[in-house]
Amino acid sequence: MLRPLAAAALVAAVVATAGAQDPPAKAKGGPLIGHMVYFKLKDGSAAGRQKLVDACDKYLAAHDGVVFYSAGPIAAEFKRDVNVTDWDVALHLVFADKAAHDRYQDHPDHVKFIEENKADWAAVRVFDSALKSAKGGKKGAKKDGK
Repeated sequence: MLRPLAAAALVAAVVATAGAQDPPAKAKGGPLIGHMVYFKLKDGSAAGRQKLVDACDKYLAAHDGVVFYSAGPIAAEFKRDVNVTDWDVALHLVFADKAAHDRYQDHPDHVKFIEENKADWAAVRVFDSALKSAKGGKKGAKKDGK
């Protein structure tokens, strides 16, 4: 299971990469919604992972109200004690607000994605969160991180 600190760091990193613009949620009256999904596949090979990433790109990338989208396989080179490694593909979506998230959940493309791919999943974990900001990283930070 994703540790809380690791989950918080992941959400912060995803939101920071969404751009240094003001969050659209302010105009909508609610927080951005982070929707992070981790898939464990029955076939965790590179081909199996790529098949699911391609399906995410096909069905889930272009929904109304999406501020940020990304899908990709686990980065196996990260081996720290805090890294959770019991998954194969991650899907990251940040929505402008809860209404956009809710529309996505019922959208025919989302439903079709599930129907076409669920037989390949050994497990799915979903982490939804209310995000406060989509601003970039710390101003004045040095490139070496110090």
